[in-house]
Amino acid sequence: MGKTPLLTGVYAAAVTPLKPDLSPDLGGLTRLIQFLANRGCHGVLLMGTTGEGPSFSINERIMVYRAAASARLEFPGFQLLAGTGTPSIEDTIFLTKSAFDLGFEAGVILPPYYFRKATDDGLFAWYSQVLDKAVPSGGALLGYHIPPVSGISLSMELLSRLKEKFPDKFAGIKDSSGDAEWARSLGVRFGKDLSVLNGNDRLFSLALQSGASGCITAMANLLSPLHRLIWDSFQAGNPDEITQDKLSHAREVLDRYPPMPPVLKALLSRIHGFSDWKVKPPLLEFAPAQVEIVLSEFLAALE
Repeated sequence: MGKTPLLTGVYAAAVTPLKPDLSPDLGGLTRLIQFLANRGCHGVLLMGTTGEGPSFSINERIMVYRAAASARLEFPGFQLLAGTGTPSIEDTIFLTKSAFDLGFEAGVILPPYYFRKATDDGLFAWYSQVLDKAVPSGGALLGYHIPPVSGISLSMELLSRLKEKFPDKFAGIKDSSGDAEWARSLGVRFGKDLSVLNGNDRLFSLALQSGASGCITAMANLLSPLHRLIWDSFQAGNPDEITQDKLSHAREVLDRYPPMPPVLKALLSRIHGFSDWKVKPPLLEFAPAQVEIVLSEFLAALE
């Protein structure tokens, strides 16, 4: 059905460091990328949901892409994925081309999330234009399947059509549905023909057992050494259920305090010593007393 997936391993869905004036903290981003590269991540996704991507202007996104491309120069092999999806096909094409021009390995692209009743034919036409006009030879596009947020599902039939038409460009899917049966079904339907990167920490081991090629998760900002243990153990043929249980319990804590970016930034500051990065409205920072509660529950889940 296509070539072996190129995107494998543990990827952090990185937060976007922000200054008090809500502009991107590019120095903070460099430090975060260095931190994640040194803690077992094979790469990062920038400007995804965790990175508050849709809250940023085109110019801000490109500033972040450019800073990340510079930061990864000291980490050969560390991969950069760009969240480039917008409801505008022209803006999506521009952002995707810009990311590839900066040396990114892949675009992770939301469907056009305003028209939620768009048909598979319409989505196929939309993604086909992006693939034709923005993805170079050797580049990869991952569809971003996160229906609880986007309101739009990427069907099995749509994925199959895109892979058939663009076997060397349509690489697969970031699956953030949180649906265990969907994770299993992706493996049954596509095997190793599509790169499936799971987005829910609780399903990481299950996804690997179902043929997934890795993960892109928010919690890897905090716990990527645990994700890497699970990944390495699975590659060695020794699934690590104990570490998976820790990840699952920790994820259950964070899921009680949505949305994810504010809690991740608070915990990155308290646990790993990063600055108290802001979030963009409509998201709001956690109150200090609430941070203490979440921190206590989170650390207890890892015991």
